[in-house]
Amino acid sequence: MDKAARKVVVAAVVAEIAVVVVVVTVLVVVVVEVVVVLVVVVTVVVVVVLVVVVVVVVAVVAVVVVVIVVVEVVVERVVAIAVAVHDSNLRLIDASEPTALPLRET
Repeated sequence: MDKAARKVVVAAVVAEIAVVVVVVTVLVVVVVEVVVVLVVVVTVVVVVVLVVVVVVVVAVVAVVVVVIVVVEVVVERVVAIAVAVHDSNLRLIDASEPTALPLRET
């Protein structure tokens, strides 16, 4: 092979290597971009899921607190009514029946 043919072969090999390097670089860049996009998407999904979970937990806690307060108020009212009825019954009993024990004379 003469020098001119060698130069052509070397140039062809260098060109092929350059093409392979460019293709590999493009593939690496594309893969890195896809990985970055996937990481961003997964992060956004995780954040959205966490926000939804926090909102649901806060709503459940709020409902439980409201139910507890309502039950407490209802129980207080029922107890107040029961005490009032009991007291009025005692007053009726005291007014209508004579005492069982006679008063002592001193």
